[in-house]
Amino acid sequence: MSDAIRTSHAGSLPRTPALIEANAAKANGTAGADYEALLTESVVDLLQKQKDLGITEPNDGEYGHAMASQFDYGAWWHYSFNRTNGLEISGEGLWNLPAQVSEPGNIKLTSFADRRDRNLFPAAYSDPDAGTDTGSQPGFPIAVGPISYAGQDAVARDIANVKKGLEAAGYETSRGFLNSLSPASAARIENEHYGSYEEFVWAWADVLREEYLAITQAGLTVQIDDPSLAENFDQINPEPSYEDYRAFTQLSIDALNHALRGIDPQQVRVHTCWGSWHGPHVTDLPFSVIVDQVLTINAAGITFEAANVRHEHEWKIWKDVTLPDDKYIIPGIVSHSTNVVEHPELVADRVKRFAELVGADRVVASTDCGLGGRVHPEIAIAKLQSLVQGTEIASESFKKTVLV
Repeated sequence: MSDAIRTSHAGSLPRTPALIEANAAKANGTAGADYEALLTESVVDLLQKQKDLGITEPNDGEYGHAMASQFDYGAWWHYSFNRTNGLEISGEGLWNLPAQVSEPGNIKLTSFADRRDRNLFPAAYSDPDAGTDTGSQPGFPIAVGPISYAGQDAVARDIANVKKGLEAAGYETSRGFLNSLSPASAARIENEHYGSYEEFVWAWADVLREEYLAITQAGLTVQIDDPSLAENFDQINPEPSYEDYRAFTQLSIDALNHALRGIDPQQVRVHTCWGSWHGPHVTDLPFSVIVDQVLTINAAGITFEAANVRHEHEWKIWKDVTLPDDKYIIPGIVSHSTNVVEHPELVADRVKRFAELVGADRVVASTDCGLGGRVHPEIAIAKLQSLVQGTEIASESFKKTVLV
């Protein structure tokens, strides 16, 4: 293995103007016959750009998860709506539903509008000029019957596109990854068919397992995007005890592990985050509360936010947490939450913190969350450049320290 510390990102990268326009046309039912060719060409170009930048663990930028505007915080999740049978688009979503009140021992996810962070900063969240807006939202679905996977053709297309791009750019197939939704995150829609939230989450585990299998059987790594692990804490009102939240979260982990059964953990990375919207985030759950649970997921790679100002301090938990021998960490080193581009020396300092604690060969320097749809494309590229430059500085510094 190379002495150089590896680099990656959380998944979503900015779409080109042509692809955004084509995605908008597709959503309106007016996509041209050249859509698939454009998508393939865009993915191939993106893999080459990642290679040129020095990203060692690349993906397709989630280009197969359609984004029809430059700023879009939900494409990582919304793509699943069209890949699942048994759903009916309602247009209501989870914004205008009645609030759900939790009580000790009986946790319920409330509506998006009733999130505790929003309640603490109502004026900021309602001000269109405050920078807290999450963009336009599509019609959300309701589960009206048994759900089943319907994305076979779409995931096969994504696999073919990323493999073509990997080969053209000179990457090994095993270096590439594709993003896929977690069961508990998928279950955050209305349900009129299943008898309980728990039953609904388990149903999603069976649905999404098909996507995980398709990706890993193609020789790629699957990244499970699972904000339900940490972000759900803000969607419970009033704030639950940590004990109750851990019990609630265990369902997310059990269902995910069920969906991952038999899949080599070395082909799985799981993304933990606190929601990528640019809000205050004062109600975020401390990562220390659930890190031991996250480490029980059948995934070798663990990605988490460690660059933004709400979570950077949490690098210190790895002083006390023992990383299992078969796992590695993918900490956020540059953030989606600010337009300021991190200086390479700061990047190096952040990378070295983790390398000194768990070993350089067990660190993949990454982004907090996806950059696509969250920062301007020019800024996203600059952040990735700084990520690579700073990681190279850290690699050299770390090697010199080891030699001494």
